[in-house]
Amino acid sequence: MTLLPITMSDQSDDSTDTGVITKTKPKTQRPPRYKVLLLNDDYTPMEFVVMVLERFFGMTHAESFEIMLVVHKKGLAVVGVYSHEIAETKVSQVMDFARRQQHPLQCTMEKEE
Repeated sequence: MTLLPITMSDQSDDSTDTGVITKTKPKTQRPPRYKVLLLNDDYTPMEFVVMVLERFFGMTHAESFEIMLVVHKKGLAVVGVYSHEIAETKVSQVMDFARRQQHPLQCTMEKEE
């Protein structure tokens, strides 16, 4: 038995298309980020806001104090930028903690532009 090498002309291919196949990489987008904001009110003590910033946002006492003053003077401040799930969790944690301590502190989130 004699084996013959198979050549390109021996392969049966019904297609006469000689085009080049190119793969395009799908463009991945970075997931949207969300700003977490603390809002000023006339009743929540400044010390409580500092404690919230330290506890839930990992800020130092000095950083927390500075942000608290921004909230107090300007009415609101961005306290962090996160993925949707993390921002939502932070807002929920702050709001729950403030309610348990009987403070009307407001925390919200908005999509970063």
